[in-house]
Amino acid sequence: MSAPDPSPLDRAERDTDDWGVARHWLDDAETECTPSAGTVEALRAVIGTPPQDLVRRVPIVLAPGRDAVLPAGELECEDGTRRPVGGPAPEDLPLGYHRLHPADGPSRRVIVSPGRCYRPDGLRTWGWAVQLYAARSAGSWATGDLADLRALRELARAQGAGFLLVNPLHGVAPTTEQEDSPYLPATRRFRNPLYLRVEEVPGVELTAAERAQGARLGAADVLDRDAGWALHQAVLRRAFSTSADFERWRTEQGEPLEQWARWCSLAQTHGDDFHDWPVPLQDPAAAPTDADEVTFHAWLQWCLAVQLDAACDGLTVLQDLPIGVSGGGADAWAWQDVLAHGVTVGAPADAFNSLGQDWGSPPLVPWRLRLADYEPFVQSVRATLAGGGGLRIDHVMGLFRLWWVPAGMSPADGAYVRYPWRDMLAIVALESHRARALVVGEDLGVVEDGVREALAEHDILSYRVLYFEDDAPADYPVDAMAAVSTHDLPTVAGLLDGSDVAEMVGLGLGSAEELAPGRQAMLDVIGAQPGERASRAVLDAYRALGGAPSAMLCATLDDAVLAARRPNIPGTTERANWCIPLPVRVEELGGLESVRAVADVLTAATTGDR
Repeated sequence: MSAPDPSPLDRAERDTDDWGVARHWLDDAETECTPSAGTVEALRAVIGTPPQDLVRRVPIVLAPGRDAVLPAGELECEDGTRRPVGGPAPEDLPLGYHRLHPADGPSRRVIVSPGRCYRPDGLRTWGWAVQLYAARSAGSWATGDLADLRALRELARAQGAGFLLVNPLHGVAPTTEQEDSPYLPATRRFRNPLYLRVEEVPGVELTAAERAQGARLGAADVLDRDAGWALHQAVLRRAFSTSADFERWRTEQGEPLEQWARWCSLAQTHGDDFHDWPVPLQDPAAAPTDADEVTFHAWLQWCLAVQLDAACDGLTVLQDLPIGVSGGGADAWAWQDVLAHGVTVGAPADAFNSLGQDWGSPPLVPWRLRLADYEPFVQSVRATLAGGGGLRIDHVMGLFRLWWVPAGMSPADGAYVRYPWRDMLAIVALESHRARALVVGEDLGVVEDGVREALAEHDILSYRVLYFEDDAPADYPVDAMAAVSTHDLPTVAGLLDGSDVAEMVGLGLGSAEELAPGRQAMLDVIGAQPGERASRAVLDAYRALGGAPSAMLCATLDDAVLAARRPNIPGTTERANWCIPLPVRVEELGGLESVRAVADVLTAATTGDR
């Protein structure tokens, strides 16, 4: 009997060198490409050579459909029980993270996964995608906050929605200059205190001047995170007080929280890049810190956890997991030995960007990630799932391969490095199962053969965007979240009035003539004409989206409020990306006809009441 043909992902894994660098790949035009010798040499130097006994030290990941043999020894289960093992893995092993103590060799982690993510039977619902920082109310300061998320949850439930999708809420450095991009955080394990509704923090008392300053920040046309953080910090430091509830929570969080709080304490004095700190402070294990400052930053995270739980109560809130973190941030500081140095991740050149893209984040070295028991990945997924009941994985293809760009080279001169995707998907499934949380994978752009099938096998929903699809919505897969647009694409209103193209021309991203075909293609997809009334075109676009059989339909608040400016224009730093507030206050959304109309269309589509 002949062996089955290898899958596309199996073939891709075989077409790599001993360092995991892909020898070939297909670009967006289906042309086979080969990395340069200089690129390969640079990446090999960064990746390094794993220890010879790597296979005896890395985790054993068990999931349905995998044949696994456990070395003879004792398995210390997560609940503290112990059992002898040896030979084929027992079928009754509990799900979770265990420790194998073999009779011969080092102990190693055993991860037992259900193999599939959590998803309710018959899932068919719709929800709002919102940039939370942009969704301000009369009570907000510089940015939208968790009280605004609570109000959005209440509005969504009243409208018949089943979920909210929010931007990454992860933490940045507590320095005077705040990072604007939610996709370049200092950590993927903790959250940004700017999202606190300060007046709801126990012990807060505001002066008249502080109230007035907060109101001014909340009314600004462009978000000022720097001033917002300065005001937040001044008020919160006065209110800072520990409690028994906080101390219990802090103990439960353990060392990860202490690492984050220590880094914040040091960053306030020495800056947001640990590489610039005095050498003794660059070692997380040895760096001295101020105990009171560490406690303050841990307390901020407790306040965030309390407010997030209240904000999400009763509705699925999908939080976004960025592809990486700042190279000088807290996670990079904690896991220096796992991250690659002298390289960043991005995307190869394609029809939309002939120079490729560099996203600025250092990647995890695959073999070092395995040797670290996958802990950086586990903690990031678990923390981002916490509280909301859902997860969107940005650039989910990065669990299979990532485009690495060596320092000093153009993004177009990078190459793909492959990752242990089977193990990483099994971990996502285990964390999803434990949190009873839905998972969506953002699989836009160049997706290699086999990826979408692997995601579907793990019950990770695909992502379908009307602007990008050749198929009609009626032909979209059921196992997907379908949307009209994303934060990186024009709003319907911006397409119609030409302001999006005009802004791109002003930023030097192309001439009107060069950008016109792309604009027209998107208008054609939604069946709209330049100059058409935005409220009508938006409703038509979401009525078309409602024809998709996909499990989840997603509407952006930017479209629903007829906003002309999109949150982000990739490829430019000359614009207020991630700093543009919605033109309508949160408390006014429910009374806006265009918002009600989109909600009614999608409610009818998902309940069958057309």
